[in-house]
Amino acid sequence: MKSLVLLLILTITFSSCIEPKDVDVNSEINWSKRSVNYKISDSLKAGKTYLSVYSQVYSQTEHTTHNLTATISMRNTSSTDTLYILHAEYFDTAGKSIRNYTKDKIFVAPMESIAIVIEEDNREGGTGGNFIFDWKINKETSEPIFEGVFISTKGQQGLSFVSQGKTIE
Repeated sequence: MKSLVLLLILTITFSSCIEPKDVDVNSEINWSKRSVNYKISDSLKAGKTYLSVYSQVYSQTEHTTHNLTATISMRNTSSTDTLYILHAEYFDTAGKSIRNYTKDKIFVAPMESIAIVIEEDNREGGTGGNFIFDWKINKETSEPIFEGVFISTKGQQGLSFVSQGKTIE
């Protein structure tokens, strides 16, 4: 009888720890609170940055892939001026738009970083996904940094690496 009760307690304990995995297409960012409801000055410097994003990487052959969690980081490097993100669009390996994260222009405060997390189970981007960011800053301000951090762990094995955005305009 004690064994049965112990088995029942262990079963309930372990099953309560397992939550169903939904693919979260929305990050933790509260985009509406970051929305810019005023005209952004035309005197600001405009830029466009490309960032490689890896939802999956190949392993051993082109037929075996590993899924990765992607953290897409948008960093304002200025200690005094605001960074404005006009557009943050995610594309898959074939170049098809998956989603535009910014329906409105948003701000990133001085020295602030915000991140979009693409969950490990979300394979939409594939092995060659990417982001395009359109942004504006004060002309005397250093350019923002856009980075991707990719990680996966299984048992005692781990895989992690980073990619850095490249300004293309």
